[in-house]
Amino acid sequence: MPLGLSTRDDPGILRLGRGEKPSALERIALLAIIVILLALDVISAFTTPDLAVVPKVFSIATTAVFAAYLWSPTVATLLLGVVLALSFVADTAVAALLATAVAAGLVLRLGRFALILTYAAGFLVAVAIAAFVEVDGPVNVGTYLVIATVSGAVGFTLRIAFARGRKLEHELAESAEQERQAVLAERRWIAGELHDSIAHHLTVVALHVQMLDEPAASTESQEAIRVAARKAMADLRFVIELADDGPRSSGMPTGDLGEAIDEAEGEIDAAGHPVVIDGDPRDERIPRVAEIVFARIVRESATNILKHAGPGPVEIHMEIDDDAATLTIRSPLPATPRRDLPSSGTGLTRMAERVIGASGEFSAGVVEDAWQVRARLPMS
Repeated sequence: MPLGLSTRDDPGILRLGRGEKPSALERIALLAIIVILLALDVISAFTTPDLAVVPKVFSIATTAVFAAYLWSPTVATLLLGVVLALSFVADTAVAALLATAVAAGLVLRLGRFALILTYAAGFLVAVAIAAFVEVDGPVNVGTYLVIATVSGAVGFTLRIAFARGRKLEHELAESAEQERQAVLAERRWIAGELHDSIAHHLTVVALHVQMLDEPAASTESQEAIRVAARKAMADLRFVIELADDGPRSSGMPTGDLGEAIDEAEGEIDAAGHPVVIDGDPRDERIPRVAEIVFARIVRESATNILKHAGPGPVEIHMEIDDDAATLTIRSPLPATPRRDLPSSGTGLTRMAERVIGASGEFSAGVVEDAWQVRARLPMS
């Protein structure tokens, strides 16, 4: 078997219910052999004028029949059977039997199971008739059987080899597609991580840059910019380490919900929005998955609030019961949309994907003159 594989690795390789098609190399080789044989038949017809016309015609016809295997093994085998049957009448059975024995390779290589059985039965009948009926020359039944067996074995081996080759090509194509999808998934993951972390800190920087001209807020804005830049560098380093599958640093961001809310509270309050927190974000009953997802939502919501919220307080509400943990974040709507801090809308999509991926419920939109983000995740 090719590449050391066996039919035990793939039993389906022996199923002969479907016909095969010759490869381009096989077509070229068979056509070359047919052309050579036809040329020899024609040359022989002219160089041996004493040879009867009928044997010449049958020799050329027998060789030409093999060309039909390139298009239809069934038609070719039937035509070969007709030539073999007529050869007994025309006293050319010996040459026809030899050609039919050689054709076993093509039948086993290209034919369906029914065609193979039909060929085998017809060939055995023809050999039996030749053994008991006087034909145009001596007939050694064993010789034709050996030729047919060897030819058939070669054809069957080629059939298995080509089938295995197609299977390997298919597996390689599937493997290449899986690798491509894995690369695309990793790229999407990196883009999402950058959006969830770096974009938030850059929003804080952009917001406080606009406040540097105000003397009262200049010092606080400078500190906020410095802190946001440091966190952005840390998060960028974290994403690069994950992408490179390198060693993990001890300062990696975690999914601590309490820390995420404390950080968001400081940033939102520094931007001039009082923050009202209701509920305990450090409740030990909150599942780890929910804590990680909620921490991401708090960070993304803080980014959106810094970009778009109007004057007024921001409310962060945690509700926990036996069935689910619910996080609700409400922020005032702006009087007019801000154009200096554009939004792509990716954040809401990412939040929804995280919540739904954890078998939760997510909603975001205007509720009672405020923008509300609500995520509900099961306790188990």
